[in-house]
Amino acid sequence: MSAGFTQAIEAALAPRAADPLAVAVLEGRAGPCYLIGRNADAERLAGPIRAAGLVDDGAPAGSTWNDLPVVGSADLPDGAVLVNAATSIRPVDVVRRFSQRSGLRLAGLADLMAAGGEAVGTPDFVADQRSDWAAAAGEWKALFGRMSDEVSRQTLVDVLRFRLTADPAYMAAYEVRVQDQYFEPFLHLRGETFVDAGGFDGDTTEAFCDHDPDYREVHLFEPSPANMGEARARLAGRRDIHFHPIGVSDTAGELAFDPDAGSASAVGQGGGLTIRVTTLDAHLAGPVTLIKMDLEGWETRALAGSLRIIRDFRPKLALAVYHRASDFRDIARFALGVHPDYRVYLRHYTQGWSETVMFFV
Repeated sequence: MSAGFTQAIEAALAPRAADPLAVAVLEGRAGPCYLIGRNADAERLAGPIRAAGLVDDGAPAGSTWNDLPVVGSADLPDGAVLVNAATSIRPVDVVRRFSQRSGLRLAGLADLMAAGGEAVGTPDFVADQRSDWAAAAGEWKALFGRMSDEVSRQTLVDVLRFRLTADPAYMAAYEVRVQDQYFEPFLHLRGETFVDAGGFDGDTTEAFCDHDPDYREVHLFEPSPANMGEARARLAGRRDIHFHPIGVSDTAGELAFDPDAGSASAVGQGGGLTIRVTTLDAHLAGPVTLIKMDLEGWETRALAGSLRIIRDFRPKLALAVYHRASDFRDIARFALGVHPDYRVYLRHYTQGWSETVMFFV
């Protein structure tokens, strides 16, 4: 089984044949080129492809992005090349929408990377994943062997191949279904005591209450005052919700926090706010039966501060693992180090690199 996993990953890493359209784009022979995706990858590509603009149907008329004119898809000229720099949420939808549209051609990021080398550069998530695979391929193989069902095994293969290549072909079977995140049937939710670590505006807790109407209680941790205010308003009609306006980490203290990044607000990354943090072990006596964490890369620190609760109460865990490549391995190593008999599941909720959740049941 692990041999097939290794072969699939090695095949994804094999050198790609030169794509004629990608070569023409980088040589300036392909006609006007427009970017799709407002992100660092699009910003980096704008120069090498001599971008004529950015496509965004939702932007105000006459707006710009990084000095590029923003245009609607209906205004693209015949013969235009669209460069798909969407990598986080909907890269497959971009392919579906534009690959068959008459008069337009679609160039993929993976092909541009192969054709342009250092001139094009590598997305951060790809560089991170390639480095982690090179350093810990054996641990990735062992993780594949711990997956508890075929869906988990296929998800790990597909997500890993995309993270190594930025090729949306590997994600063609996936849809954006963030509304299903954290609430898979194998969790068998019934009468849970739920910890929502990284509660944002209360959306996950609201969904939890709908999935498990007989829940015992909820502990929602959210350090952003604005987010906490929205969570309190959203959940005003729900019973037994305990709001904790504090972050979670491996030690109690204070940390820098970026309060302006919406659902991506994170501790330890600077920003204009200093927040208090605690450990779940110190803050909650228990029992706890379900813990969800999406902490923008702070999950391993928060788990270290939850060792007693996880050891003593053996809660089900739903943990975001997509922020860094090593999170897949580090989080699995921690959880299985506490309870080696946890069953491990993996599910993915977008068509890109974001929103991968590992479950321990």
